[in-house]
Amino acid sequence: MLNLPELALLALAGYRGTQLAVHDSILDPVRDRIDAWHQNKPESTVRTAVVTLISCVYCTGWWVAGALLLTWLLVTGTWSDAPLLAHGVEWLAVAGAAVLLNRWDDERKAIV
Repeated sequence: MLNLPELALLALAGYRGTQLAVHDSILDPVRDRIDAWHQNKPESTVRTAVVTLISCVYCTGWWVAGALLLTWLLVTGTWSDAPLLAHGVEWLAVAGAAVLLNRWDDERKAIV
């Protein structure tokens, strides 16, 4: 199981990774290409799902948190230390903490 400092570290990394994927200008060209791809066939449910995935902090954050957690567990050699269900709960915890940071950031920007 993750300890509190690991959870905090992964939550911060998840927050930053989500911001990078959804908002940061460095990935604007990628998002623009995906949007143009979607506009060529807007009735496609697959294309709509992809655009929704990359524009939603909750959707992207879920997968970013999962990728970070899996990488952390494999690199630290702790994958086999807990049952799969425990890793599922860890995934929920990391994603939830990261999305709280995203919500706090969005609220902070709205006030200013």
